[in-house]
Amino acid sequence: MRNRVQSIPSNLIRGRFKAPRLSEVEAFTASLPFDRRLFRHDIRGSAAHARMLARVGLISRADAGRIIRGLKRIEREISAGTFRFNLADEDIHLAIERRLTEIAGAAGARLHTARSRNDQVALDLRLYLADEMAAIIALLRALRRSLIAVAENHVDTVMPGYTHLQRAQPVSLAHHILAYVEMFERDRERFAQALDRTRVMPLGAGALAGTTLPIDRMAVARELGFARLTQNSIDAVSDRDFAADFLYAAALCGVHLSRLSEDLILWATAEFGFVQLPDEFSTGSSMMPQKKNPDLLELFRAKTGRLVGGLTALLVTLKGLPMAYNSDLQEDKERVFDALDTLKPMLDLMAKLWPRLTFNPERMRAAAGDGALATDVAEELVRRGMPFRQAHEAVGALVSAAAGAGQRLEDLSQDDLRRHCGAAAAAVKRLLSAEASLRRRRVIGGPAPAAVRRRLAQLKKP
Repeated sequence: MRNRVQSIPSNLIRGRFKAPRLSEVEAFTASLPFDRRLFRHDIRGSAAHARMLARVGLISRADAGRIIRGLKRIEREISAGTFRFNLADEDIHLAIERRLTEIAGAAGARLHTARSRNDQVALDLRLYLADEMAAIIALLRALRRSLIAVAENHVDTVMPGYTHLQRAQPVSLAHHILAYVEMFERDRERFAQALDRTRVMPLGAGALAGTTLPIDRMAVARELGFARLTQNSIDAVSDRDFAADFLYAAALCGVHLSRLSEDLILWATAEFGFVQLPDEFSTGSSMMPQKKNPDLLELFRAKTGRLVGGLTALLVTLKGLPMAYNSDLQEDKERVFDALDTLKPMLDLMAKLWPRLTFNPERMRAAAGDGALATDVAEELVRRGMPFRQAHEAVGALVSAAAGAGQRLEDLSQDDLRRHCGAAAAAVKRLLSAEASLRRRRVIGGPAPAAVRRRLAQLKKP
């Protein structure tokens, strides 16, 4: 049986009002349709709050027991789909409190002692995001493992590197893949930093000015796994920096996934022919039987726009708010929820895609050897004492001459090379292979197989 939303009067917070709200106002302002997913975290925070109230003597231990048993029952009801939601409750916090008073009577009415919905919702969102960011970090680790496993099989697979989408210099497929591993590692760091700033306990700030009652904030923080307390009650209820931190990390992670998707989309074209997409990750055409479309990767590109849009929407919401809490802040949750629902499957699917890709090393090698060695020739001339700008000009003339003759650099004879490179012609001739180019690029962070294997070994350390 599914949870049902009803529209019946709720009097938990309407004591000073003589008339009920218009149903249209109720529907527009309610966050219950989307913040229901916070129910486990609201119950978890409420149970910790109840135990603290009993420890400091603000409620009896018997009442705390009734509250906690009632909260557990509510959690079971919502999980089973038998909980009757009431749109007039406005949000998940009042929905749970209403049901708790039905179950536990006067004990349930004592739960909100020394607490406001303002600090309660801040706590719930922090608890929720902390769990979700831990899950995202685990997904990023899985994607990292997937990419590293593929890279290990392609340390010696030569391909062209690109700038301006023009063939530039030879690299290896492994080196190209590890560029994304570095990006996703920075994403993991950003989520970890955002997680640390999220695990700050706001409960006790009240509506904005704390409480006169003798609560123990640190006890609640310890039970909920928070290492720190907020230090300003106004900031505690109005701060959504932690949500913006998450949305920024999600947007940038999405940008990285989009760039990776674009590479695969290009590589899978007949013009590149570097990779074959697996059938189970591809889509056909409704009209052209020969088509194998990268719809999944195209949607990764498009859905990144949602992630960037969510960040922008929250920042615009925050930019003009006066202190402290304002209902504008309820817009944070839909942005956060949508980002999570978008990013998590993207990470999961990308990790599952990579082991199923089929690469074409021969096509890559052929592309890498086509005029991508000019810088190697210039650097050899520099090694022999020629100023770099002069070497650059000489090799540019060499490339132009080869192109005019319809030849690649590696096809030129020593006589052709001698006209532009002088006595270095024989040495230059020996350099003209993509494999030789790669082997010489041993600088830390370079694409030489030895350098790539060192980096792989570092990445695989626990």
